[in-house]
Amino acid sequence: MKEINLDQTLSSIVSQYPELIDLLYDIGFTQIKVPGMLQTAGRFMTLRSGCELRKIDINQLSIKLKENGYEIKEDSN
Repeated sequence: MKEINLDQTLSSIVSQYPELIDLLYDIGFTQIKVPGMLQTAGRFMTLRSGCELRKIDINQLSIKLKENGYEIKEDSN
C-alpha cells in the first residue's frame, strides 16, 4: 500500500505519486493544476494545511485517499 503523511508537502507527495494530482484536484485542491503552483506553494504546503486553507474536511480526504489505495501516516509529534 502507498503511504502518505498528512504533514508531508504537496510537492513531495505528488513527486512520489504523480497520479494524486487528479484525485487531489477532485477532492478540492483546485489550485494544484495551476502552472507553477506545486513548485512554489506546494514546496511548503502540507495536505493538512491545504485542507485548512481550502476548507476541506481532513477526515473526508483520508477516506478518499484510503478508497484509492493509500495508507495515511501521521507524525507522532
